[in-house]
Amino acid sequence: MGNQTAGHEGNNQEADIGAVIRNGKEVLFQAFNWESHKHDWWRNLEKKVPDMAKSGFTSAWLPPPSNSFASEGYLPQNLYSLNSAYGSEYLLKALLHKMKQHRVRAMADIVINHRVGTTRGHGGMYNRYDGIPLSWDERAVTSCTVSLFLQGNQSTGDNFHGVPNIDHSQHFVRKDITAWLQWLRYTIGFEDFRFDFARGYSAKYVKEYIEGAKPKFAVGEYWDSCNYNGSYLEYNQDNHRQRIINWIDGTGQLSAAFDFTTKGILQQEAVKGQLWRLRDSQGKAPGVIGWWPSRAVTFLDNHDTGSTQLVLTSPLVASPQGYAYILTHPGIPTVFYDHFYDWGDSIHDQIVKLVSWV
Repeated sequence: MGNQTAGHEGNNQEADIGAVIRNGKEVLFQAFNWESHKHDWWRNLEKKVPDMAKSGFTSAWLPPPSNSFASEGYLPQNLYSLNSAYGSEYLLKALLHKMKQHRVRAMADIVINHRVGTTRGHGGMYNRYDGIPLSWDERAVTSCTVSLFLQGNQSTGDNFHGVPNIDHSQHFVRKDITAWLQWLRYTIGFEDFRFDFARGYSAKYVKEYIEGAKPKFAVGEYWDSCNYNGSYLEYNQDNHRQRIINWIDGTGQLSAAFDFTTKGILQQEAVKGQLWRLRDSQGKAPGVIGWWPSRAVTFLDNHDTGSTQLVLTSPLVASPQGYAYILTHPGIPTVFYDHFYDWGDSIHDQIVKLVSWV
């Protein structure tokens, strides 16, 4: 079944992550939604930093900081350009400085599964990165990326369709990505990392990147579907949470992972009122938190599942009762921006009270 316990302080980097987890007071804040890029975001967040700190959040997950083909930031192109739809590099640095002053760690959203090309290469497709830092050729793109006539190796994970997928098996790619992560960590001032679409490349590369850049805390988005029988969510979700745990093991236990098992079960319980789902056959919590709480990051909604995308959401999940569950159970809880700032003072104050008990 794989590892289901915390421990394992084998090397200095693991001990660093362990120090963050062992304090028992970690509460993450997702500091954006899908529409944030439209609202002068870095400047908006800077005004809220004192409230974030006072509310008890230890790390704030920010949207992808780099130049992107899509305004939301998830189709990156020039990774070293920090002038994005969220604001200028100057405003980003001002935000990070203020967060540092208030002792709220800044978490960078690391989008390295795929990258939009700048120029046409082999096959006449945009599969080269000329004229910008990290000037890769076609070898940097996986051979299984559809219709791009590529020269890289087979992907070590799932394909993200419609855009060139990065070939992490190439040493020159990993060297460049590690250097970029170190730049974000030590020059720009991000302290934590969130790895986007972690299913897209082998967890062993996440391990290498964490060892190279040494974030204080890291979490991966290993998101796949829960176990269903037709449209019916099965009671036993052991296979689903085991896949997430296998990914954590693959990172050398250096990264936590979002607990999508718990998210799916809370979703069903909230809609159907099926409280019996909240305990597995062994009497434990049925998600990753029931097996490996120190590496499980719980949440009710995020920019994908909620916000304006509404992929997997319900107002019942994002209720005070939902936050009462994740903020009083094992694991590392996450509060979503929309719930905290857009749903009224009553919800805001109830969440603050719950966080104070963590």
